[in-house]
Parts: sequence; structure tokens; C-alpha cells
Amino acid sequence: QVQLVESGGGLVQPGGSLRLSCAASGSIFVTSVMAWYRQTPGEQRELVAAITSGGSTNYADSVKGRFTISRDNAKNTVYLQMISLKPEDTAVYYCNMSGMDFLYRYQEFWGQGTLVTVSS
Repeated sequence: QVQLVESGGGLVQPGGSLRLSCAASGSIFVTSVMAWYRQTPGEQRELVAAITSGGSTNYADSVKGRFTISRDNAKNTVYLQMISLKPEDTAVYYCNMSGMDFLYRYQEFWGQGTLVTVSS
């Protein structure tokens, strides 16, 4: 069973930086996408950034130029480096891993979520 363990959330001032980490254990994916989503109360969960096994990335327009997603395939870990944080970045951030296993069955897993609060 795949487990995603997140870390790095917390309180930061506007304009500050924060780095989120998510380590996946028990992965048997042949190919995978690791991603960060975020959600605020009363709103739908939205994709923030995603990265494939090969390193291709995709970002939400609201975070382009400020957030950088990366992954360490050896450690099976995905990171989200956030700079120039704004109050509107405040949300619960969720790590996601999806892909095809060795039998080419689609699987998807979520982390527990970590709260990022941007406030002065």
C-alpha cells in the first residue's frame, strides 16, 4: 500500500518562502505523476503543480514564476518550493501520486494534507 508523508507546512509572512516535501513509500508505479493540490474552505480542490517521472512540469497560472515543483526519483519524493508567498496562497496543500502499476492499472493516492498559512 502506497503512503504519502508530507512535511513543511506552517505559518509564513507575505513575501516569504516555504518548502513542502512529500515522500512516497511502497510505490510500484511504472510511470507516475506527482502533484500538489490545495484547497480552502468552501472551495474545490485545485491543482497547483504536477511533475512526471521524466521531469515534465505543469503549474497553475496563479503560481507560475513563484512555485517550483521537483522530484527525487531515488527517494521517491516530491517537493514544492514556494517563494513570494501571498495571503491568497493560504490553503491546505495535498500531495498526490498517480500512475500505472506493473500491470498497467491506474492508481491514485493522497497525502493527509498540510496547512500553509500566509499572514502577517
